Amino acid sequence: MSALWIAHVDVHDAEAYGKYAAIATEAIAAHGGVFIARGGAYVQLEGPDRPRNVVARFPSVEDAVACYNSERYQEALQFAKGAATRELVVVEEAPA
Repeated sequence: MSALWIAHVDVHDAEAYGKYAAIATEAIAAHGGVFIARGGAYVQLEGPDRPRNVVARFPSVEDAVACYNSERYQEALQFAKGAATRELVVVEEAPA
């Protein structure tokens, strides 16, 4: 069953976060992840407003978690720490 990696982000340091994004993109692709939303228009209906919203689809929850725990993603994450306030969740997709 496929899974969605959903991130809500408020970037404080665009340069550092850009480095994160470049490396994270490689890590996500290496684990079968495909972006289906990355930035763009949004409407905040509830909860804290985070102006950057990202959704990637992975083949499974396990693939998404393996990506997060991978050496390459952890390298990317070092650039995000302090550069952004984030929430990240992985959720299994419902069958069609």
